[in-house]
Amino acid sequence: MSAKQQLITIDHISDENAPAIYIQNGLKPFLQMIKDEVCGEVPDLSSRKGRERIASLAATVSKRKVAVEKPGREYLRSIKELPKIIEAELREFVRDADALRDEIRKPLTDWEEAEQARKDKHVDGIQDIKDLAVFEATPAASHVAKIIADLELVEINDGWEEFLAEAAQVKDQTLAKLRTLHAERAQYEAEQAELVRLRAEAEAQAQRDRDAEIARVAAEQARVQAEQRAQAERDAAARREQELLDQAAATQRAAAQTALDAEAAAERQRLQLELQAEQSRAAAAQAEANRIAAEQRAEQDRIAAEQRQAEAVERARLAEVARANAAADEINRQAAAREADKAHIKSVCLKAQQAMVASGIDEACAKAVIILIHQKKIPAIQITY
Repeated sequence: MSAKQQLITIDHISDENAPAIYIQNGLKPFLQMIKDEVCGEVPDLSSRKGRERIASLAATVSKRKVAVEKPGREYLRSIKELPKIIEAELREFVRDADALRDEIRKPLTDWEEAEQARKDKHVDGIQDIKDLAVFEATPAASHVAKIIADLELVEINDGWEEFLAEAAQVKDQTLAKLRTLHAERAQYEAEQAELVRLRAEAEAQAQRDRDAEIARVAAEQARVQAEQRAQAERDAAARREQELLDQAAATQRAAAQTALDAEAAAERQRLQLELQAEQSRAAAAQAEANRIAAEQRAEQDRIAAEQRQAEAVERARLAEVARANAAADEINRQAAAREADKAHIKSVCLKAQQAMVASGIDEACAKAVIILIHQKKIPAIQITY
């Protein structure tokens, strides 16, 4: 029994001293107290008073048992609730500690998020430049030229911060891809235009050939028809001549008259046949003239098409030269602007450094401070350029 337990009696058991009592072997001293209290005498069973004393001593044991057990049961119930109390307390403590941690870290978290957003903006910008060279379908040369012109206007300056070198490299690579694609598409479209021209020329030649064949067939048909008519007239003249001869045999006077009439009719028929032959020759000549005119028009159309193609190629060449010159001028302008900006910044920083040196600050220290301010590594201070 410890010194503390020696001072505690059964009647003095309380919530305060329960943790020191209800432990392993902690109740043995109280059992010993009960034994000492009731076992110190031997009642006489032969007398009523002795028997009543035994019953009283047994009741005392029960009473003392309850006096020890009841506080212990209450203490046991209290410690069974203790884990819930401890858990709730720990949960509240952890929640408040996490909130305090997040509150303390918030400036850093905000800075990290802003820094990540800044980097993401540059990464997205670089990806946007790369995407300019990606097409779902094959683009026209004019569309590629417009994208090249737009990309050439994208400024690669200090606004890209640490991504400046990567942005410049990606821009150059993308422009190289786009220019290669533009050259390929321009060549392809020129070849397609040449194929269209050749097809048009072939169709024109085929049309000229068809016109010539039509004219030849018409002339041939006119010649055959003229010959057929002439032969028919000759046959008719022969038949009439035979009829006249037959009639002349019947009567000489009538024959003489008929002969005169037949001669006149034959002359008229001859003149008619000559007229028809002349008309056939004129029709053939007209058909030949039409064929020659058609060939001349086709040749003129071919020459005009070649001139238009040459003019279109020249206009495209001049436009490309103008665009290249404009792009070169823009690059030179941007380079000059960057150089002027750098020179201005250097001049302002030098003046600020000289002012600090004039105020008594060491030149190396003043230079280092100016560099840190320019790089925005000192908060709440900036140089106005």
